[in-house]
Amino acid sequence: MAPRILLLTTVEWPSSARLASAFAAAGATVEAVYPRGHVIAGSRFVSAHHRYTAWAPLTSITKAIERAQPDLVVPCDDRAVAQLVRLDRGSLHPLIERSLGTPKNYAALMARGTFIDAARAAGIVAPETYVVPDETLLDEILSRAGFPCVIKADGSWGGDGVAVVHDRADAHEIYRRFAPAPGRLRSLVRAVKRRDVHFLREMVRPRPMTVSVQRFVPGQPVTTAFACWKGRVLAAIHMEVLETLGPTGPASVLRRIDCPRMDFAAVRIAEQFGLSGLHGLDFMRDAGGQPHLIEINPRATQSAPLALGPGRDLAAALAGCIAPLPRPVRPTVTANPVIALFPQEWRRDPASAWLASAHLDVPWDDPAVLLACLAPGDAVPERRATPRGNPLVLAGRMPNGH
Repeated sequence: MAPRILLLTTVEWPSSARLASAFAAAGATVEAVYPRGHVIAGSRFVSAHHRYTAWAPLTSITKAIERAQPDLVVPCDDRAVAQLVRLDRGSLHPLIERSLGTPKNYAALMARGTFIDAARAAGIVAPETYVVPDETLLDEILSRAGFPCVIKADGSWGGDGVAVVHDRADAHEIYRRFAPAPGRLRSLVRAVKRRDVHFLREMVRPRPMTVSVQRFVPGQPVTTAFACWKGRVLAAIHMEVLETLGPTGPASVLRRIDCPRMDFAAVRIAEQFGLSGLHGLDFMRDAGGQPHLIEINPRATQSAPLALGPGRDLAAALAGCIAPLPRPVRPTVTANPVIALFPQEWRRDPASAWLASAHLDVPWDDPAVLLACLAPGDAVPERRATPRGNPLVLAGRMPNGH
C-alpha cells in the first residue's frame, strides 16, 4: 500500500507544490492542507485538498489530519512546524512523532542561540551565538562577538529577522526593530504586503521576539537538505549558493557539491535532536573550505524536491520508511550541477546568465503549478532548446514587461 503524505503549508512558497510532485513520483499518495490561493491548489499530484485557515490554524490542521489519515505530515514552512508541535498530544502524538522525530526537542531546535550551542557541543563547527536578554546587555555581547556581526530574531524565516551590522549604532537600531512585539501598523502592512492574515493575529496577540547576536563568518553560503528517520540520516543534498533573493534572502541558483563535513553536521544534528522528516542546514564556508553551521531550517527546504541520484532523493528516502515504494528510485533530474530554481531566479533577473547555463527547474510535469508561478504579463515557458542551450523559450511578454 502506498504511503500517504499530507503536506502542510501556511505560506505561498511554490516549493510545497514541487514537493507534491516529488512524493508522487516516488509512488506515494499526496494530500495537502494550504491557505486559499496557494499554487499547490492546481497540482495534478495532489489527490485531496484541505483548507488551512489562519484564524483557526490548529482546528483546520486537525480536521485535515482526521480526513486524510496520513502516515506522515510534512511541514513546508517554519510556522507549520510550530503548529504541529503544538498539536503533539493525545491521539495525534504518534503521527507527530513519526513526522518530526522527538517533538519536545523542537523548542531548543527552533531557538537560534540554543540550537547553535547544542551543535557546538556535538562537535560541529559553528560561530558563537549569544542570546540578548535585553538591550542593556547588547554592548557587552557586541564586544564579545565583534564587528561585523549578525543579529537574528527567533521565529523569523525567509531572510526576515536577520541583519548584518557593522557598528554599535546599527546594532541598537536593529535590536529595537527586532525585539519588541510588532506594532499594529507594522502587522497590518506585513499582512497586506505578504497577503498573509497571520500578521493580523499579531495585532491582537503581539509578542516580543528573542534576539541573538552571532559572530560573522566571511565566506560562501552553502546549504544542506536532508531526510532523516528516528535520528538517522537517510539522504542528503549539499549545495553551494550562487545567487540569492536579497542579501539575506533564500537561494535562487545552487551548485551541487560533495562535503564530508556537511554530511557529519547533518548526521550529528539528526542524532542530537532525534529528528525525522525533511530538514535543512545553512552554513558559511570560509576561505579554507571549512563550513560553519549558522542555523537550521526544521522543515522541507527549496532543494528537498530534487532527485539528484542515489542517496540524493529525499522524498523517496523518507516515504520508503513507511512502506516499500513501487518506484524507489526516481530518474535524476539533471546531470548539470548548477540548478536555477523556478520562478525564483527568473524573478530575480529575467536576463540572468544562469537561465542559459544552469538547469532551470521548471515544473513541466505540473502545468497548472507552472502557470500559477507566473505573474500577470509573464511569458509562458516552452520546453525546447534555444541556440544558447537554454531549455526555456519565452514567448510574448517578458517578466520585466519588455
